Amino acid sequence: MSRWVGAPLVQLSLAKTRELIREPEAIFWVFIFPVLLALSLGIAFRASGPEELPIGVEQATGADWIVATLGEAPALRAELMTPETAREKLRTGAVALVVRPGTPWTYWYDPTRPDSRLARLAVDDALQRAAGRTDPHAVATEELTEKGSRYIDFLIPGLLGMNLMGTGMWGIGFSIVNARQKRLLKGKVATPMRRSHYLLSQMAGRMIFLLLEVGVLVGFAVWVFDVPVRGAWLTLAALCLGGALTFAGLGLLVAARPQTIEGVSGLMNFVMLPMWICSGTFFSTARFPDFMQPAIQALPLTAVNDALRGVMVEGASVIQLWDELAIAGFWAVACFAAAMWLFRWS
Repeated sequence: MSRWVGAPLVQLSLAKTRELIREPEAIFWVFIFPVLLALSLGIAFRASGPEELPIGVEQATGADWIVATLGEAPALRAELMTPETAREKLRTGAVALVVRPGTPWTYWYDPTRPDSRLARLAVDDALQRAAGRTDPHAVATEELTEKGSRYIDFLIPGLLGMNLMGTGMWGIGFSIVNARQKRLLKGKVATPMRRSHYLLSQMAGRMIFLLLEVGVLVGFAVWVFDVPVRGAWLTLAALCLGGALTFAGLGLLVAARPQTIEGVSGLMNFVMLPMWICSGTFFSTARFPDFMQPAIQALPLTAVNDALRGVMVEGASVIQLWDELAIAGFWAVACFAAAMWLFRWS
């Protein structure tokens, strides 16, 4: 028993844990930062009424009637202005659309801006109705407010995946390169410790904080924003463990050779930036063109985010998430194997 307790892997894992506890920056980025980010974005995108679209109306005959008519529309805010002012505000995005009175009315807008296209439809509908147009069919509206369909419900799994990636890669990558830069790794060559012991201990030390890290973020989201967890909590925990292992392996690979903190920082940003943008953390991956989808779906963070959303929002089981698990598992095994081959003590 005493021989097992003294095994290099166990002692190295405990040392890694103590190293993390003694770093206030690590505690902040692992536990406090994701909660602050969830709070700020959750408040920013909370359920609320639609924002008013600013509309400019050029000064001309009939402009006062247009301003008064649009002022009665619930989602529009019209303002009378000179042609020069209207041009400048439309150019800078201060207004979504400019109306030029006359025969016919002219709608001046930027078709590449979603708010401008929306304003064009809303303005035309308001003016045509005021001029006497009637709709041949009666319609009704119904708002979707069910839990799981809100932006915060989409956001939290993405933040959880991003946090697993960030703390896994930065926590391991910086630790290894810092030890290499201080020549601490070189001294370990003379010990009976194997290379696999050291690399596995970095991953094991990272796993010790996993339960608390996930519990803080998910618990905060459930308590403050009533975010649903429709799947099994055990499945969610297993996915978080698998995701953490995936990014820990990626962190080991990135830190296998760099000699300086600056060098590993550049590599970390190079690897993580595409996933921050493309892997569906803050918005859906469907926003990207079709030709990019195969590459995006192959990214480890995309697989982890999709799996987390599948459990939390859709209540999916492990079997239903087989594709995502296979992608994440491939990255974990491939990255650790490559790190074993490329790793250098000095």
